Amino acid sequence: METITHNKYTVKKIRELTKSTYVVRMERNGMAFIPGQNLNLGLAGDTEKRDYSIYSRKKDDYLEILVKEVEDGLVSKQLKRINPGDALEVDGPFGFFTLKEEHLYSKKFLFISSGTGIAPFHSITGSFPEIDFTLLHGVRYLDETYEKHDYPDDRYISCISQEAGGDFHGRVTDYIKQHPVDKDTLCYLCGNVNMIYDVFDILKEQGVPSENLHAEVYF
Repeated sequence: METITHNKYTVKKIRELTKSTYVVRMERNGMAFIPGQNLNLGLAGDTEKRDYSIYSRKKDDYLEILVKEVEDGLVSKQLKRINPGDALEVDGPFGFFTLKEEHLYSKKFLFISSGTGIAPFHSITGSFPEIDFTLLHGVRYLDETYEKHDYPDDRYISCISQEAGGDFHGRVTDYIKQHPVDKDTLCYLCGNVNMIYDVFDILKEQGVPSENLHAEVYF
């Protein structure tokens, strides 16, 4: 039987954003990645692993992931209890939820996310701050606008569905219906699968061609 060897990475810091959401920072070990890619990881010695989008930027000398503790989740609860100095087993990077180099400064981007689905866009916009983008972030409550200060005020739009406040009251689907998208815009969606299906339908009705739609399903 083939033996699979995992790469061990030391945890440097845990940053709590809400009671259930946190950022895990670990050493980078020289890993090269393309913003938008993900890692498969878990506790050292444990067989349970999960995929998490890379949250950190291309120029950072560390790796970060954004994690929401799931009620019936195993790995998310384990990661919540780790401490600096602990080891994680990490494989990757994986995935093709990335921007084409020839499009970076010639195209307009719309990034649409729900919850922790904002993670790959944190990496993308932090790595390529000069691209022409708008970022929609759909969450239920104001405290779920994770580190919104990392995005330019005129490019980040929070869509809050369960309480007043934020930039828009309602879901991202409501926002897009009220603000039609130009058909030449490259649209990237990450988050809840139902949100992604609904937004796909709306964008297609607005004339955005299928080749301009890209998705990464989180849950």
